[in-house]
Amino acid sequence: MAKKLTRPPLLAIAAWSGTGKTTLLRQLIPLLLARGIRPGLIKHTHHDMDVDKPGKDSYELRKAGAAQTIVASHKRWALMTETPEEPALNLDYLVSRMDASMLDLVLVEGFKHEPVAKIVLYRSETGYSTEDLEIDRHVIAVASDVILPVPIPGLDLNDPEMIADFILGWVKQQ
Repeated sequence: MAKKLTRPPLLAIAAWSGTGKTTLLRQLIPLLLARGIRPGLIKHTHHDMDVDKPGKDSYELRKAGAAQTIVASHKRWALMTETPEEPALNLDYLVSRMDASMLDLVLVEGFKHEPVAKIVLYRSETGYSTEDLEIDRHVIAVASDVILPVPIPGLDLNDPEMIADFILGWVKQQ
């Protein structure tokens, strides 16, 4: 009987724009790899984005009307799916498109209102008040550049090693 692959744990990094989500993730990914964790990533963007380039064959073929296009080389491949009729992004669906056999964890940038485990970031210079922090039952820690009186683990936003160690411990508990 074939072993059923389960979905890797999801961990969202959630914060207001300008707090440093992408910067932190760029630091965390190699640190997690060094700790033996194979991370995947789903990034939410509010912008109309395109991973292909106008003028390239793949772009022109996709724009001709293909609902899905895979562009592949010997080093990587990408699946682009046109979703003009979709009302909203579905995080579970996006995760299901990933190969669980290659991942120990899926990091999610954004999707702060999804019911998944989250580390919320707070940076004092963004101008938001600590009272504006959204800490719900899915928030497992707060990473901040100041000490905050929160009833969950507080992490130093400027210490990615500490955050990577915290994530490693969390993944091992999943």
